[in-house]
Amino acid sequence: MSLRIQIILLILLAIGLAVIINMVRKRDLELKYVLAWLFADIVLVFLVLFPGMIRSISRLLGIYSPMNMIFFLGFLLSLVIIFTLTVALSKVTANVRRMSQTIALLHKELQELQAEYKTEREQESDRRTSWDRSK
Repeated sequence: MSLRIQIILLILLAIGLAVIINMVRKRDLELKYVLAWLFADIVLVFLVLFPGMIRSISRLLGIYSPMNMIFFLGFLLSLVIIFTLTVALSKVTANVRRMSQTIALLHKELQELQAEYKTEREQESDRRTSWDRSK
């Protein structure tokens, strides 16, 4: 890997890291959802700084070409991110279901209170009317 490509990749990785950190700082993203991205960014910085590591790791794992190793790592990163998003989606779905049930119960209680209030008002009105007639 040429020095020019290494510098360009390091700049791009630094920009990506800065964007991620800024979004977490502004609370646009939660830290638990970007940990995989932060980990990937740090690993890529090491791989760019020490390109021989890719060859060593690929040989260690029995992968023929370092390029295949890069694609394999990208695939693994994609799986980790998909799993993280699936867990987050599952939690959000459970929260939405629980909130919907709570809203339905509160709505039912409100309707019952409104009906009770209406009945009391009608009874009070009937009493006033009958009291006015008795005068």
